[in-house]
Amino acid sequence: MISFDRFQLDNGLKVLVHHDATTQMVAMNILYNVGARDEIPEKTGFAHLFEHLMFGGSANIPRYDEPLERVGGENNAFTSNDVTSYYITIPKTNLETAFWLESDRMLNLAFSKKSLEVQRNVVMEEFRQTHLNQPFGDAWLLLRPLAYTVHPYRWSTIGADINHIAQATMEDVKDFYHRFYNPCNAILTVAGPVETAEIRELCEKWFAEIPAGLPNNRRLPLEPVQTEARNLHVERDLPCNAIYKTWHIPHRLSPMYYTADLTSDVLSAGESSRLYVELVKKQQLFSDINAYITGSLDPGLFVISGKIMNGTDPVAAENAISKIIVELQEQPLNERELQKVKNRIESMLVFAELKVLEKALNLSMYELLGDAGLINNEIDKYNAVDAAAIMRFAQEMLVENNCSTLFYHMKS
Repeated sequence: MISFDRFQLDNGLKVLVHHDATTQMVAMNILYNVGARDEIPEKTGFAHLFEHLMFGGSANIPRYDEPLERVGGENNAFTSNDVTSYYITIPKTNLETAFWLESDRMLNLAFSKKSLEVQRNVVMEEFRQTHLNQPFGDAWLLLRPLAYTVHPYRWSTIGADINHIAQATMEDVKDFYHRFYNPCNAILTVAGPVETAEIRELCEKWFAEIPAGLPNNRRLPLEPVQTEARNLHVERDLPCNAIYKTWHIPHRLSPMYYTADLTSDVLSAGESSRLYVELVKKQQLFSDINAYITGSLDPGLFVISGKIMNGTDPVAAENAISKIIVELQEQPLNERELQKVKNRIESMLVFAELKVLEKALNLSMYELLGDAGLINNEIDKYNAVDAAAIMRFAQEMLVENNCSTLFYHMKS
């Protein structure tokens, strides 16, 4: 059970405080309610670009990292299709430095031609290294527009096209900043040996004068129900063939989300999982195969991806996956198999409560979902899933007309 206090500043900034007396370190997280889904199709990759630009200096702090490192702090950030999250860990005695740093770049980020040029080049190089110049790196550049037709999940966080970042102008990035990086679009969480009264005082001192801005009332297009199988075959310089299969699943707050997550663990969590035992160990059709969900806030994807053993017919490999799915649809799991994956999930959730930074990040995320208190009910929701629910999920979701498949073929 993670306890917390909650208050909100007049400018809309939501604040969560978790007291943890077992450490002298404090974790501060600012979650901005902006991700790649908030971009427009012609200008993608901006949320990720901003993850970098926010470290380019602000009005009073030209170099973000230096003052933080001088007082023993560390920081990092990540961007997804749903959110952008910045976090700091810092000794309790130096906590106010974190408030100074985060409030200054929320108030007035320093936009300079040099900073934009540097960060634009950094992001473009990351795009090349992670998505264009390594085997299977473009998988999600191909899969997302195959699975999604109208929802902005159809492009990756890195962007749909490297040229969108190359052509980003100063006017573009300033507009993006002023739309999304403001108090009423952010959640600030502080976890550690802190008291709510002192955090409220620091928040009033450093954040209360920042203009509220406008909330991100997004109206995203709903992805229509997929009615037929989609297939894409591509040829690349690869060490082996591969297959990626995706199926649409409900949104993050749906009870079926938990069923989907447990089903993916039944299929591929550990060396006793179904896909590993049958397709890697026994039949030796794949060298590696995984099942997982994307974890998106809006309706996401259930994914099975595998590297096919050389000499194996890709069609035979796909048929073998289908046979495993049919077993899920026709035969209920035994209780031991289901309890095993529930135990695994529960242990992960319990371990997440041991680290002050993970608690801060999770509290922010659940607050964005509607209530940070949801974090304390997660185990119950997983435990509520039974074998019949797994079977229904497989029968309703893991079907051919809901499936998009990407085949990678080695160049001959």
